[in-house]
Amino acid sequence: MLKLTNISFGYTSKEVLKNISFKAKNGDYIAIIGESGSGKSTLLEIIYGLLHIEKGTVHWNDEKLLGPNFRLIPGEDFMKYLPQDFDLMPYTTVEENIGKYISSQDKNKSKRIRELLKVVDMTEFSQTKVKNLSGGQKQRVAIAKVMAKEPEVLLLDEPFSHIDNFRKNILRRDLFNYLKSKNILCIVATHDTTDALSFADKILVIRNGKLIANSTPEKLYTNPKSAYIASFFDEINKIPLCEIDSKDTTKKSILLYPNQIKLTEKEGIKAKVVASYFKGKNYLIEAILNKSTLFFEHHVALEINQKIFLKFAKSEAK
Repeated sequence: MLKLTNISFGYTSKEVLKNISFKAKNGDYIAIIGESGSGKSTLLEIIYGLLHIEKGTVHWNDEKLLGPNFRLIPGEDFMKYLPQDFDLMPYTTVEENIGKYISSQDKNKSKRIRELLKVVDMTEFSQTKVKNLSGGQKQRVAIAKVMAKEPEVLLLDEPFSHIDNFRKNILRRDLFNYLKSKNILCIVATHDTTDALSFADKILVIRNGKLIANSTPEKLYTNPKSAYIASFFDEINKIPLCEIDSKDTTKKSILLYPNQIKLTEKEGIKAKVVASYFKGKNYLIEAILNKSTLFFEHHVALEINQKIFLKFAKSEAK
C-alpha cells in the first residue's frame, strides 16, 4: 500500500502542495486532476523520489521512502515514472527500446516484448527506428518501456496527450486492463477526465496545491461539491436559486450539467436561446436565464432569440 501523509512542498518559500494525504493499494488506478499549475506533476515527482520533502511522509508497505537526499540515484526501484518527455533511444528500433528494460536472462523476453507491443498497439512498428515515429507513436513506446520491468507502482503524467482520439479509447482500455491483471498500482496525472471517469477507482482533485476531493468517479460526478470539480466532467451551470424561484432570498446556487436541464412545451422557467452547437448525438444549446448564461442538451438546433421554457433537475444547493 502507498500512503502519503501531510505532504507539503515548495520550490521556494511558497508552497506548491499543501498538506496532501491519501492511500492507494496494489492494483488501484488513481487519477489526479486539476488545473494547470495545481501541483499534479510535482506530486508524482515526490512519490517517485525526485524531490526532497521537509513536511510529510511517503510510505510503501509500512516502509518510509526517504527521497533523493538519501539515494545515490533518485527514484524508487519498484516504481516507474513516465514524465511528459519520453526519454527514448531514437536510433534504435521500437523493439530494442522496450527490450532494453527486460533482462537478457528472462526466458520469456521475446514473448513479453510482443505482449507489450500489443498492449500499446505498436506491433506493426516493432522494427521501426524511434526517430521515424510520430509523437503519438513515441508516447505509446514510452508507455511500453516503463511497463517492461513490471513495476509495483506506475506513475504517468499526461500519458495520452499526443495520441489521436480514435486510438486513445482502445489504448486506454488495453492499458488499464493490463495493469489490473498485473496488480500494478497506477497513478495518473491527467487533464482528460475520460481516463478518470471510465477507469479510475478513485479521483483526487487538486486546486491551488490542496486536495479538495478524494472519491470514486460516480460520487464526484453525481454530487460535485463545487463548480470547479464539476467542470472537469462537463459544461457546468451554476444557477442562483433566486433566478429559478423569485421567493428565494438566499445567495445559494445549484450546479447542473447540461443533461439535467430539459426543454418543455409551455411550463417551466422562461429563457432565451443564444446559440446551438452541434455535438454529434445532440446539440448543446446556449441560453440566457435572467442574468445567467446556461447550457442544456437538445436533440435539434433552436433558433436564436427563440423564447423557451426550461425544467431543472433537482440538485443540492451550493
